Amino acid sequence: MKPQLAYDAIALEYGGNAVFLRPSLRAAIHLERLHGGFPALLRKIEEFDTLTIWRVITAVAGMTATEPLFAYVAKHPLKDFQRAAQGACFELVAAFFPETPETTDKQPSTTKATPWADLFKELYGFATGWLGWTPETAWNATPQEITDAITAHFAMLKAIHGGAEDTDTGPSEEQRKQNTDMGLDPDFDRAGLSALKELSTLREGMTV
Repeated sequence: MKPQLAYDAIALEYGGNAVFLRPSLRAAIHLERLHGGFPALLRKIEEFDTLTIWRVITAVAGMTATEPLFAYVAKHPLKDFQRAAQGACFELVAAFFPETPETTDKQPSTTKATPWADLFKELYGFATGWLGWTPETAWNATPQEITDAITAHFAMLKAIHGGAEDTDTGPSEEQRKQNTDMGLDPDFDRAGLSALKELSTLREGMTV
């Protein structure tokens, strides 16, 4: 099977019915909580727990879109549906995990691993706070979309205002004053770079 980009809606086709599973931030938060974490959710999918499968699919595709599919499933052996549904659900969960930005430093980090639930909350904060997205836009975006957008945002700020290296003491007093006049954090360069580095290390030590 060709790997699916996290931006895409994952197609689940069965019996002439097709629904599309989008790995949105809203769905990531909801499904991570469903069984107390992704490890338990993945076990339920592997066991083909039918209630879990139904919850996963309806959570990302909606009740209306899935009604014809499940009406068809109810009249046919579950074994055939299992093959189609399990693969799509596994692919969906994998798409919740954002990739490390390619432009960030790959050196080992001592940053403490962040639970996935906390990471998703942080991504929502980045989207609505740093990027200025509406809550609805943030909820409907995928974790990968938010990660890429905030990475590009920090890169833009660094290109415009310059970025501090780890050994720097931060922006000059003149730069700090300019930042304040513009309504920015006086030390936004350091804060932005720190946040960007955090994004690149959030996945280290995390398992599903």
